[in-house]
Amino acid sequence: MKRAQAGRKQPSEQAVARARRYIAESAELVAGLAGLAPAVARVGEVVAKALAASRRVYLMGNGGSAADAQHVAGELVGRFLRERPGLAAQALTTDTSVLTAVANDYGYEEVFARQLAALVHAGDVVIGFSTSGHSANVLRGFEEARKAGAVTVGFCGPRTEEFASRCDAVISVPGSSSPHIQDGHAILAHVLCDLVEQLAGAAESRRSGARGASRRRGGLETKA
Repeated sequence: MKRAQAGRKQPSEQAVARARRYIAESAELVAGLAGLAPAVARVGEVVAKALAASRRVYLMGNGGSAADAQHVAGELVGRFLRERPGLAAQALTTDTSVLTAVANDYGYEEVFARQLAALVHAGDVVIGFSTSGHSANVLRGFEEARKAGAVTVGFCGPRTEEFASRCDAVISVPGSSSPHIQDGHAILAHVLCDLVEQLAGAAESRRSGARGASRRRGGLETKA
């Protein structure tokens, strides 16, 4: 009985005011994200082009940014809004055996760089998330990716100096706190997934049509 009554209890005005304040602050930040549309669109085109060329996308980050990396990988390998073939994406944050082995043997700063040294190839795309813009292991990952000739993309907050020196493209969310920057990253990551899915899907449709036409031409030539 007490539990049921507690469930119906109205929240305090202080709690409601705090919730509304956070939502209002996040909404204000989101309203300003439209200015980043050209940068995100360009990254979407680059990622779709890489995938169309049978390259791969690797993603990295720490904490909530690790969740962002895994979220994007899941949307690309699975699906975002439409049915289409799975897209080659991998989050470098999910294999605990690799992460703990590398951290133990080489230090936590190397957990992404070591994986990229083993996996990445020229033409791949490496995407890193960091609200601070100076996560040491993400920066090292970018350095290793560039050595291999990969395209590097950084999602960060207002501090862009270190990302700018290591990334081919930087998406900077002008938030004043890590949670609000992550709010922005989550929305822009969804925009990126939508763009990649549409562009990669169109490219796959063209390839499927070309394969079908080639088979038909081949059949006619065989009959001749």
